[in-house]
Amino acid sequence: MLPRLYLVTDRTQTAGRSLVEAVSAAIAGGVGLVQLREKDLPAGALYALARELQPICRRAGVRLLINDRVDIALAADADGVHLPANSLSPADARRLLGRARVIGVSAHGVADAQAAAAGGADFVVIGPVFDTPSKQRYGPPLGLDALRAAAAAVRVPVFAIGGATPERVADLRAAGAYGVAAIAALLNVSSPAAAARAFDTGLRGTLP
Repeated sequence: MLPRLYLVTDRTQTAGRSLVEAVSAAIAGGVGLVQLREKDLPAGALYALARELQPICRRAGVRLLINDRVDIALAADADGVHLPANSLSPADARRLLGRARVIGVSAHGVADAQAAAAGGADFVVIGPVFDTPSKQRYGPPLGLDALRAAAAAVRVPVFAIGGATPERVADLRAAGAYGVAAIAALLNVSSPAAAARAFDTGLRGTLP
């Protein structure tokens, strides 16, 4: 069973902390999935960062996913990958990663979500649901109705991203989200641990 609170990294949004420090604090607060997303880093630097985060995540029982780079996920002994919508197919990634590792895929609508699930993704991240600076280049926010439609169209867990806050967790869950993914709301805050605890409390409050 996948955790419900998913941190996507951005080392430019850590309120002056190192990324490792911010991620560690968020994990202490309840984050259960971490996606290392530093897309601008060259392979060597991304690998080094993955190797630094991997033992921290492993000790905490948190799954570390590498954005897009199957090779680095394997080299760093990460728990899987998260694939952008224009990346490898989940089926191709699965052939390289094997059955034991996790594959997530970004989706921006029902068709994307269905294609990802049909291709063998373990979960889908759909967004942006609400307006947020980090996702504006992907177009206007999709809204709760699009989240609801995507969640109803697939049988894999759907995480909502884009403007997620603890106050919006109940609405996102009511629209069918399995869990929530966040960047700035977990990193660019005074206390990543407290922010993660607030999300986690909100998520637990929506469970049967």
